[in-house]
Amino acid sequence: MVKVLISDKLSAAAVDIFRSRGIEVDVKPGLTPAELRAIIGEYDGLAIRSATKVTAEVLAVATNLKVVGRAGIGVDNVDVKAATARGVVVMNTPNGNAITTAEHAIAMMFAVARQIPEATASTKAGKWEKNRFMGVELFGKTLGLIGCGNIGSIVADRACGLKMKVIAYDPFLTEQRAIVLGVEKVALPTLMARADFISLHAPLTEQTRNILSREAIGQLKPGVRIINCARGGLIDEAALAEALASGHVAGAALDVFAEEPAKESPLFALENVCCTPHLGAATTEAQENVALQVAEQMSEFLLSGAVSNALNMASVSAEDAPRLKPYIELCRLLGAFAGQMTQASEGVLRRITIEYEGAAAALNHRPLTAAVLAGLLGPLMAGVNMVNAAVAARERGIDVAETVHERPSEYQTLVRVSVATGEHSRAVAGTLFADHRPRIVEIKGIKVEADFGRHMLYITNQDKPGFIGRFGAKLSDAGINIATFHLGRSAPGGDAICLVSVDEPVPEAVLGAVRGLPMVMQATTLAF
Repeated sequence: MVKVLISDKLSAAAVDIFRSRGIEVDVKPGLTPAELRAIIGEYDGLAIRSATKVTAEVLAVATNLKVVGRAGIGVDNVDVKAATARGVVVMNTPNGNAITTAEHAIAMMFAVARQIPEATASTKAGKWEKNRFMGVELFGKTLGLIGCGNIGSIVADRACGLKMKVIAYDPFLTEQRAIVLGVEKVALPTLMARADFISLHAPLTEQTRNILSREAIGQLKPGVRIINCARGGLIDEAALAEALASGHVAGAALDVFAEEPAKESPLFALENVCCTPHLGAATTEAQENVALQVAEQMSEFLLSGAVSNALNMASVSAEDAPRLKPYIELCRLLGAFAGQMTQASEGVLRRITIEYEGAAAALNHRPLTAAVLAGLLGPLMAGVNMVNAAVAARERGIDVAETVHERPSEYQTLVRVSVATGEHSRAVAGTLFADHRPRIVEIKGIKVEADFGRHMLYITNQDKPGFIGRFGAKLSDAGINIATFHLGRSAPGGDAICLVSVDEPVPEAVLGAVRGLPMVMQATTLAF
């Protein structure tokens, strides 16, 4: 039975989704870190919001955990690097609260433009300071977006509707996408010099941390107003407070802070600052949407292998998952074959090349390549799976290349995995039969038609009479039954390959006897 723990408050509808799919669910919000560590080993999935901290210590004892699902976009509370190292998929729900967060940014922009919080407090205090609160129109003003992804693009759309001029800085924004959105793509210094309002919609990374630093704030257009509904840490708050006090920045509206909960800040004493307690996603609709979305995503992954909105793994849609499943299995087996051969050669793995032909050439290659790497590196490194295989390869300086051939293939589909070490290079290729059964069709350029077996013997030998009889006799004398027997050769009398499936593991003593046979150049046991 697949089990999921919900450790933060989620909609009851999310619980119903898990249970309707046959997944056992425990709802335990408010666990202490120690309590979470004590029970997390029981679960395949962990659904969270922002309260639960998924630390390296938690992941170290999460022996069965396969996926962490964050109901929301930010994963500051998840150690994604540690999760990746443990082979745990980390998902978020970037679309469920996008409209809500964008609307909050627009609301904050209106609030700071018209000084609504200050005017509200004044009026409730019995004052009628009509002349004190002189605001500015949004019409015709230039809005600078730092980040123009999902949420930023919605803000851009709303701002264009308000007849604002929208400029955007985003390294990932293409010129074509900017035209579609009706925004002008600019460099960051240009944005800072031109914008009347700046709204931040970037993730918090080492590259974006303090993107509005003290130096950057000093370069802003005098009288600018700043809105941040993205992430605390994007702005140097002390420098912003000084700029607000001096009047260089006319106003600021912040929903997020470098430290949360934000109990103290130099910004709180300033009248020209509007603050909210991280309410960007705080609407009934958004809370329901992200809860339902994370439950759907986690259920699809745990039951069918579909991967949506993962931060550390290639996405596989629910529609593609059944179609990709046999290809992923073929790629895993080919990788495992190549990995075990590399392990046997005792060479240092330098390069992995994966070639796709026929039907495989038209597929989503990222999960297929991940499957090859997981199968290949698994025999060499403990704990490697599709989530962390690419990272493991990169950390060890292994070059990974993909090649897609549009040429006609001899087979309906073909995947070839080539590995190179400091001493040798070898390749194995496979296909899928009509029943989606993986089959080996080529080893080191030699044609071999063979199914994958649980226990196999791989032998390279000289193509001379007498080998098959002597080899069969050795297995017979050891009481080992041959399930399938496949042969291939480069040319008459040249190098030959023998691939044998047996009913049980071959003992080391028997393997040694096979290696001692005349004409045998290599003999290796394989397990799949």
